[in-house]
Amino acid sequence: MFMEHDLALMGGTLFDGTGAPGRVTNVAVRDGAVAAIGDEPFRARQVVDARGLWVMPGFLDVHTHYDAEVEAAPSLSESLIHGVTTIFMGSCSLGAVLSDPVDIADMYTRVEAMPREHVLPLFEQKKTWRSPREYREHLSTLALGPNVACFMGHSDLRCAAMGLERSVTTGEEPTTDELARMRAWLADGLDAGFLGLSCNTNTWDKLGGSRFRSRPLPSTYANWEEIRALTAVVRERGRVLQGIPNISAKYDTFLFFLESMGLGFRPAVKTSLVSMVDVRSNRLIYKALGLISRIVNRVLGGDVRFQALPVQFDLFVDGLDAPVFEELGAGTAALHLEKAHERRALLLEPKYRRWFRRQWTSAFAPKVFHRDFKQSQVVSCPDASLVGRSFVDIAQARGGDVVEVFLDLVAEHGEALRWRTVIGNDRPHAVREIMAHPDTQPGFSDAGAHLKNMAFYNFPLFLLRLAARDGAMPVERAVHRLTGEIADWYGLDAGRVEPGARADLAVIDPKGLDASLDDIHEGSMPELGNWLRLVRRNPGAVPYVLVNGRIAAERGELRDTGHGRFLAAGEPAREQKAPLRAAA
Repeated sequence: MFMEHDLALMGGTLFDGTGAPGRVTNVAVRDGAVAAIGDEPFRARQVVDARGLWVMPGFLDVHTHYDAEVEAAPSLSESLIHGVTTIFMGSCSLGAVLSDPVDIADMYTRVEAMPREHVLPLFEQKKTWRSPREYREHLSTLALGPNVACFMGHSDLRCAAMGLERSVTTGEEPTTDELARMRAWLADGLDAGFLGLSCNTNTWDKLGGSRFRSRPLPSTYANWEEIRALTAVVRERGRVLQGIPNISAKYDTFLFFLESMGLGFRPAVKTSLVSMVDVRSNRLIYKALGLISRIVNRVLGGDVRFQALPVQFDLFVDGLDAPVFEELGAGTAALHLEKAHERRALLLEPKYRRWFRRQWTSAFAPKVFHRDFKQSQVVSCPDASLVGRSFVDIAQARGGDVVEVFLDLVAEHGEALRWRTVIGNDRPHAVREIMAHPDTQPGFSDAGAHLKNMAFYNFPLFLLRLAARDGAMPVERAVHRLTGEIADWYGLDAGRVEPGARADLAVIDPKGLDASLDDIHEGSMPELGNWLRLVRRNPGAVPYVLVNGRIAAERGELRDTGHGRFLAAGEPAREQKAPLRAAA
């Protein structure tokens, strides 16, 4: 007697997310779960021929900024079509849990390069929740494409407790009652299934809007006593601290290490740090971080992971509009001016140009951005003769100094001058070394943010390509790194293909793991005023994506979304609620 299933994937090579080698078998799905795995044919209402394809758990993306897009377009299609079935929000101390819409917009839009004119009205229309539990319930009403898990953001906590103005004023500290309120909100969030706390000490990240424009995010004003008080709540509940250190100064990376350490007398804090990259400005950084993390984890009782990308870290810039220019005081001064004519006037001032040159060429100032105009290429410009050339090449042709020529071009063309550079991960051997390191986690896509600069929605496919075509690691190890290893570390019900597990699956065509992964596309987002988004899009590599047992995407097209759920950390699957609403 045959039991009829909802769907059967027949004849694919299964990588189950445990690190076990792949095996050719059949997978049956019923009622949103994996019902059976075996060599016998399964009877099902829908049968997918998976011969020659890889079947694996859906990927987890540990670092996105979908907090706004999930309200406008909850299918989160760019991640979903690339096999990502669980995304994390609330990164970099940000979030939409507690603060008012105008404060959320001011904290979120400039640092994440999102259009404030669309984000603010979106939250003004949508935001009805005032607590972590209410936010969880709200997310459960959305027609989610992938599953969603969330951090509580330190800037969100601080702003809600102190008010935005006090939270971004030097010398202002939370009162005893305000700190207690932050701790209570955080505890409520963790008890409601949030992943942990995200904290940001990187002063690059600036407020938008007009009220407190160009001040750093609230989290950056907190002293370490405040951070430790909040981390204690995370430690008590065995959750995760996501840290974004001051990436120019770097010293507070060691303070995050210290928070993670158990030191023999307390539980370690799982700590996820941004990020391990082979940056062009300093080729030794990733090696040093890898060595120190081994000591922290193996000797000092820590539990640190660095988020890392298996892809070249490239950046597209319209004029000066990119986060890397916030590293310079002169860059922040220009970005402070929203009106094009005011910014142009500043760029032409001799005093400003001397300031910019002094900072740009300083051999002593800490830097992450390489500031090498040879490593650049004009992508588009009203002056078509510049396209395809580096700024050094243009300066030589004009007989001028490259810094002066760059400022001239930005002043002349503004955001119409579009150029590209590579920040890091340009050496394949270093990328392989980073991705094989036991203290890294594939992630840091920034999906949902930096729409015109570049986010990395398809990063899992790059790791699979490194495994399949470059031999960087066995394919089963790459799958484990992208799925089960992450889910286990964060305490989520995800990342496995086994009977009874949630049927979140990615079906990969290994023939699609080719040069097409590098292709760049630009598409509009109707839900955000047709704002343009720059992506790498590879529909041929991912024939099918299943979320909770339904084919949500097929070869780059959405099929049946709305079945994603809020995934709660530390909560068994049987206790988690089904989505309250599903899309047609």
